[in-house]
Amino acid sequence: MPVEIDIQELKAKSEDAFRQLIDTFGKNIYNLCLGIVPIAEDAEDLSQETFVEAFNSIHTFREGAHIKTWLYRIAINKCYDHLKWSKRKKRYALLQPLFNREEEPIEIPSNFQHPGIVLENKEHAKVLYAALETLPETQHTAFLLYEIQGMNYKEIAETMDVSVSSVEALLFRARAALRKKLHKYYYDNTSFKK
Repeated sequence: MPVEIDIQELKAKSEDAFRQLIDTFGKNIYNLCLGIVPIAEDAEDLSQETFVEAFNSIHTFREGAHIKTWLYRIAINKCYDHLKWSKRKKRYALLQPLFNREEEPIEIPSNFQHPGIVLENKEHAKVLYAALETLPETQHTAFLLYEIQGMNYKEIAETMDVSVSSVEALLFRARAALRKKLHKYYYDNTSFKK
């Protein structure tokens, strides 16, 4: 039986209510973050940042909304902001040697550390994650929420603030794109292209 979260206690900044919120949704938020940002330490940090932001902005929570989808929206935004920051940092690292030839560029690790995907060969997991990374942000999010988090179309629509038919279209396009990219990788032995 699902635990009821007392929104009024959260809005009153009750530590017990927030502890209950973390106990109820902590693993789900971590797994969601890990699906978007596949480095365990980053996913853990982003999960914590999600709950800190929830604590600080609980007064913005609309009555009648679902706390789960509100938390997921915060986590998704945190993850994609992190990815954008990482890409900017990576671009800067590539340009740095042009301006200062004495320093080595900063290396951003691209290792795959997602324990949630169990495949016989870790290389297959890398290929799958690389294919997921090429999807547009909305397709990537919808796919993770449906396939990894097990959310239904209505929950995804609420989390992403789109219609149910948009979720269906996003999932259809995501699956088609993944099939094409994986087919290209396994049968044509070519690299992924957007």
